[in-house]
Amino acid sequence: MRQRIRKNFRQTGKLKIAILLILSFILVTIIGINMYINSRDVSSLHHPLPQPTIIYDKNGEIASKVPGPKIDGVSFDQIPDHVINAVIAIEDHRFYEHPGVDYVGIFRALFRNIKAGGIVEGGSTITQQLTKNVLLTQEQTLDRKIDEFFIAQKIERTFSKEKILEMYVNQIYFGEGAWGIKNAALVYFGKDVKELTVSEGAILAGLIKAPSKMNPLKNLDLAFERRDLVLEKMEANGFLNKQDVKVAKAQEMTFKGRQIDPYEGKYPHYIDHIIDEAITKYHLTQNEVLNGGLQIYTELDSHMQTSIENVFASDKGLFPASTEDQLLQSGAILIDPKTGGINALVGGRGKHVFRGFNHATQLKRQPGSSIKPLAVYTPALEKGYSIYDVIPDQPMDFNGYQPANVTGRYKGSETIYDALTNSDNVPAVWLLNKIGLSAGIDSIERFGLPITEKDHNLSLALGGLDTGVAPIHMAEAYTTFPNGGKKTKAHAITKIIDSKGTIIAEWKEEPEVVTSPDVANRITFMLKGVIDHGTGKNAKINGRELAGKTGSTQLPIEGIGGTKDQWMVGYTPELVGAIWLGYDNTDKDHYLTTTSGATAAFIFKEIIEQALSNTPVSSFNLPVYQQPYTQKKKNNDKNKYEDHGKKQGKNKDKGKHKWKEKKKKHHDD
Repeated sequence: MRQRIRKNFRQTGKLKIAILLILSFILVTIIGINMYINSRDVSSLHHPLPQPTIIYDKNGEIASKVPGPKIDGVSFDQIPDHVINAVIAIEDHRFYEHPGVDYVGIFRALFRNIKAGGIVEGGSTITQQLTKNVLLTQEQTLDRKIDEFFIAQKIERTFSKEKILEMYVNQIYFGEGAWGIKNAALVYFGKDVKELTVSEGAILAGLIKAPSKMNPLKNLDLAFERRDLVLEKMEANGFLNKQDVKVAKAQEMTFKGRQIDPYEGKYPHYIDHIIDEAITKYHLTQNEVLNGGLQIYTELDSHMQTSIENVFASDKGLFPASTEDQLLQSGAILIDPKTGGINALVGGRGKHVFRGFNHATQLKRQPGSSIKPLAVYTPALEKGYSIYDVIPDQPMDFNGYQPANVTGRYKGSETIYDALTNSDNVPAVWLLNKIGLSAGIDSIERFGLPITEKDHNLSLALGGLDTGVAPIHMAEAYTTFPNGGKKTKAHAITKIIDSKGTIIAEWKEEPEVVTSPDVANRITFMLKGVIDHGTGKNAKINGRELAGKTGSTQLPIEGIGGTKDQWMVGYTPELVGAIWLGYDNTDKDHYLTTTSGATAAFIFKEIIEQALSNTPVSSFNLPVYQQPYTQKKKNNDKNKYEDHGKKQGKNKDKGKHKWKEKKKKHHDD
């Protein structure tokens, strides 16, 4: 009995110690979390200093102002209750109940997302949105989410709920260049905030989630749909009754427009990229870029930017006709090969959306044969091949991979020069296989193209990439050729100066050696041939030297002939450019029926011609690469190919006929 009592006592003692340790751990954790929350700095919310950010071009002259730089604040007591209630109802209906992070909302959203099998609801609160917009970046990383979690709670401990709401509605973007509720009321309705009706307040609250999409000046039906949802949420949360909602829906509204600064919003696609670059490379927040009173010096060439925008807006019929339900899209970029400076870019066709998808910089599409100079011909020349070496051009099987020339015709053999000029596929794959796939992969990596392990196969020769590239990647890679074998990193920003006059960011990266000057010159010589009499001849500019390569990808739908993507990448001694065309959503009803040589090349010519209209003509100053008359190579078949198809002896006439046949029609890839 005594032993049992002692045993129970010992067990009870151990249990008490375990409970004490657990409670101690919980207490220490709570204290630690609270200390960490209290250590977070939210002082910048006390004295926001919104000032316009000015964009300067490469000559140091004002080119643009970031849209919506002015925040004209209004105090909480000047905002009607129904406007505040509309914001709370649609953005965070438990705002007055949570401490900055809505745990109930998080679990509810998690449950609904799991049930729906996707993201249908978020758990972000108004306080978290304020944290993200003003104090953090928009990037979706775990570190940023953790910071947001703790800073939001510090804000709640520092400011009253009313003050948080006041800061929130004064900081958020409502579209049309309107930052803050006061500017939004003026822009959309031409009135003061205190004069807003219930319906007008609901319209503005509905804009917060998607200001461009729900803009009543551009899409009235969607704006009213969203307004009705806001009113229903207000009713569900007890802010309005059924009669109030009925009256609000019947209220008449008159929409106004905004008169903006002539510099504000100029060159919008370029400005979008500047904002992205400032955030991703220099770790600024969107709020700092938009309202921090920064001076951002860039590589923008105003003449070139205007030129490329004019081409995209042209009604000359340069772009193929779009379908009724989807606009044919495009993105283009111009880069100075000596500096890597982005002189101009356009991210898409149609109406611009603030920080919308940029087809010039964010696209991920297969580059087709525009990759051949990078993946095949550069490493081949580096391994000792000559531009006039003869390589086979006939149907082949590479362990089950059977590439084909687009025309379906084969010459038996041809020179490397002609294979690139005509963009024949089989010779390119054969050559990559001959020099070794690893050589092509190494070359692509040196050129800086984003490839994956799934791209480690012979289809690399034809640009069959797994994820794909954007015009910025291709243009950056091609800077290597006019720059003597050195690749320059594409960038828009050269320097950022803050409101106090301090340089907070500056471009300092140096060019990278990719290949030798001799190889770069030989590639340029061949790519001049592509323009002079190959697949890119429609890009030829009279009186100006141009080198380049077309590229296209097949429509991946059996039984339908057409192309999914069209490319043209090229350069003069002063400028490198790249353009892509295609549909965002390719299917049996949305594809291109032309080749890149017939479409992209024409548009490319127009862009380069206008962009360099005030630039003196210059030359590549290439050595003369003549084909030795006595050069003779044997192919696996009975044909011989010498001096562009000429043959000696009894086969001479046959050789001439074959050469004439080849010249008769050039094809794209």
